[in-house]
Amino acid sequence: MDQMRLCALLIDATPFQGQQMVGALGIRSRNNKDFNLKYPSLVQALAAMPDETVIDGEIVALDAQGRPSFSALQNHGPGGVLLVYYAFDLMILEGESVMEEPLAVRRGLLQSLVLSRLDEPIRESCELDGALPDLIQSVKRHDLSREGLVAKRRDSWYEPGQRSGAWMKMRVNRGQPFVIAGYTLGTKAFDAVIFGYYQGGRLLYAGRTRNGFTPSSREQLFKLFRALAVESCPFANLPEATGGRWGEGLTAEKMKECRWLRPELVGQFEFVEWTPDGHLRHARFVGVLERKNVGEVGRQK
Repeated sequence: MDQMRLCALLIDATPFQGQQMVGALGIRSRNNKDFNLKYPSLVQALAAMPDETVIDGEIVALDAQGRPSFSALQNHGPGGVLLVYYAFDLMILEGESVMEEPLAVRRGLLQSLVLSRLDEPIRESCELDGALPDLIQSVKRHDLSREGLVAKRRDSWYEPGQRSGAWMKMRVNRGQPFVIAGYTLGTKAFDAVIFGYYQGGRLLYAGRTRNGFTPSSREQLFKLFRALAVESCPFANLPEATGGRWGEGLTAEKMKECRWLRPELVGQFEFVEWTPDGHLRHARFVGVLERKNVGEVGRQK
């Protein structure tokens, strides 16, 4: 899950910062940031863990359809979206390290000795039993492509801070055609392409990306760009007032770095999700669609 990965640590059986709870609980990020004040409801829910225990998991915000929402997590407030802590691993149990035990053993201990003592909104990140092609189709069918799948070796150790071959994250991206109608300059060709879609006869800006290009594809595309150059911006919704939370927005200041094209070129793009302000997160260029009618390129669900 592409959410907020945090460890929960129940250190001892003393009051924590004056709060009335069973033990001194800390929710911390991978770079040791304290998130107790940000997620007090989860702190309370995790307080029944055994003493001297450390688990690994992720905080997830669920939307109205029960799907993980990264934007909802970033913008959550009191009484808003449902926050859930999904636990997936165990590192220390009652003062004893279990990190050199196989994953299957650690998860068994997590289920029987830790999660059995906890209630909502603490949940187990369950194992998915199925063939990879079937799981990928299920992810797509339930619109969970923004999160993808994580595969781990059952016999693997817990390796703090390591990205070893014992586990892999497989993102299942969404994709659709977009109209390429601008770019930003690079040292030899372009740096990023600017693209959008048609709605009500107007071309609307959706995002820009520098991902997915090879030196050869950059050179070939740049040759096409030269023949399509125009002076004025073809996007009806530019400039934007702000750059947005993740910087996808195009303000008047940023547009000074842009070059514009006649909207005649269609490309296939992959992305993780649409943001609430109508931009794409983690977009990636796949290739040019030579036979695609530009006027048919709209926003797909």
